[in-house]
Amino acid sequence: MFFLKKRSSSLLFLAGATLLGAFISAGPVSAGQVSPPPLVLSPNLTEPWMLQLQPGTARRAAAPVQRRQVQQPKVRRANWWSRRMEPARQQPKRQTRQIAPQFLPTIIDYDGPYKAGTIVIDTNARFLYLVQKDGTARRYGVGVGKPGFEWAGMHRITRKAEWPDWRPPASMRKRRPDLPVFMAGGPENPLGARALYLGSTLYRIHGSNQPWTIGHAVSSGCIRMRNEDVMDLYQRVGVGTKVHVL
Repeated sequence: MFFLKKRSSSLLFLAGATLLGAFISAGPVSAGQVSPPPLVLSPNLTEPWMLQLQPGTARRAAAPVQRRQVQQPKVRRANWWSRRMEPARQQPKRQTRQIAPQFLPTIIDYDGPYKAGTIVIDTNARFLYLVQKDGTARRYGVGVGKPGFEWAGMHRITRKAEWPDWRPPASMRKRRPDLPVFMAGGPENPLGARALYLGSTLYRIHGSNQPWTIGHAVSSGCIRMRNEDVMDLYQRVGVGTKVHVL
């Protein structure tokens, strides 16, 4: 029995060897038979392996792709319930109101009839002059009474005040019911930083928190100056100074 099994195994081995030898000696594929296609790898797959087979060869890095950034215009919805979009509107720039250059302080020659130390106000030209001893005058731009509130005359400064309180007269509050009865002095006060009271009248030479009104007829009869200008005048004149309003 053992002999038969051994012989069978030998026969199988010989048969396999014979078939293998026949296949090798067959040579080229005969007509009518199709050879399998060659195996072709993608260049992207073969490149790493080929580089590994060539020591000392550095792999070339691919250049980064430059993407062009396109700035999209800002948009906003037409209304909160609408899907329609429209370009955002730019807010107009706010213009700063400034005093006209000719109304800034300057020194001019003066040969008029008034003595040194006198204040002269030309309401038509919108200038206040402080006459000096050397034949010159300090000239400041002012705001004057609007139509219907013009006046002229001579008075003396009877009181001076820094950051004065404001009590609008009853006649003014009748025209403007929105005005307060009293307003404490400060940057928001219409009388500004300084006030020079003229005689027994309700008129004053005072500062203003609206410097762009200098050079215009806008007040209820008072003479307005820029805060920095009335502060300069305040320290140059005293109580008793004559004021001529023309």
